[in-house]
Amino acid sequence: MTDPDRPKTSTAAALNRLREMILTGELSAQSDHLEAELATRLGMSRTPVREATLVLQGMGLLEVRPRKGVRIKPITIRDMEEVYEILTELESLAAARAAAAGYSADDLMALKEATEEMDAALAQEDRAAWAAADEAYHTELVRLGGNSRVIGIVQMYNDQVRRARAATLDARPLPTASNADHRALYEAILTRDAEGARKIHRRHRIAARKLLTAILSDLGQPYV
Repeated sequence: MTDPDRPKTSTAAALNRLREMILTGELSAQSDHLEAELATRLGMSRTPVREATLVLQGMGLLEVRPRKGVRIKPITIRDMEEVYEILTELESLAAARAAAAGYSADDLMALKEATEEMDAALAQEDRAAWAAADEAYHTELVRLGGNSRVIGIVQMYNDQVRRARAATLDARPLPTASNADHRALYEAILTRDAEGARKIHRRHRIAARKLLTAILSDLGQPYV
């Protein structure tokens, strides 16, 4: 008897593996790949691979070209400018909503722990650990905002941010100012200062965009 969940499971597996290969650079930017090649590398049939590439195209990670396979999209400065414009507005909204929600210190424990992990990583000059904690912080912030549509939109763009951050991590200065912003935002949410939380996070995201795009430019990444 055929398992009705198998196609869905195979597509999810192909999606997760291809996504990770793109984010880690195993499938490098602007490289071309035939569907059959990817299926062979993943050890599965072409159908789930095809379905997975269509999802990844919607996430902005690759381009599906009929009869030519796929091309892994480059990290462009313009893409990051546009993504950060969206994230700046939506995450700042989430920060204000979180502050207005009246959370207790216990409710904010995951946010505090992520802040402490970033501080510990900074003390060790461990940029990879800092990036992981930073991602956890932003994910928790958006969750605390309590708007499911904001959560969905932010999740859709997170992979592009993660990919750009991975490509620039070693070129970044130690993120001391970023950590200070995270601590200030935590305090604003804890003290229920909605407008302060919005302003802190908006300033934080604008500074992050300027830093990221400057590094991408120094690394010779294209604008468009």
